[in-house]
Amino acid sequence: MKKIWNGVCLGLGFLLFGLGAAGTVMPVLPTTPFLLAAAFFFARGSTRFHQWFVGTNLYRRYIERAVKYKAMDRAAKRNLLVMLGIIFVIGFLFSPGFAKIIILLVAAGHFYYFLFRVRTVAHTQQTQKEPEQKEQSAAPCGKMARTEGCE
Repeated sequence: MKKIWNGVCLGLGFLLFGLGAAGTVMPVLPTTPFLLAAAFFFARGSTRFHQWFVGTNLYRRYIERAVKYKAMDRAAKRNLLVMLGIIFVIGFLFSPGFAKIIILLVAAGHFYYFLFRVRTVAHTQQTQKEPEQKEQSAAPCGKMARTEGCE
């Protein structure tokens, strides 16, 4: 049963990865939600494929900072929310009555999360945060003479 579940997760991961990759060139498809979902399914399906996915340029460019720092720049957040809004409106318009309530609840959860839980930062703040953290981790060895464990 575990192998079947892993296979399903990997299949969904590759499907969502393909949709996310297509979203980079097609303005109708949102890139970030598909890549986030792909990361989820790769993590559940296989450590090896998850490591491969985390090493891809798509992951690093579109979702690495959002995952690591829970922060997105204004343009990325705006594009994500607009595309989510379009998808939810289309789903709302073409669904039966009981499903509209579910879609509204899911949409409210998504908008709440991205508006209030994910910080909005300037693009320069996001890219400058990485070197600062590297400097902080190297600080304890900075004043010490070269000993074991410090380079």
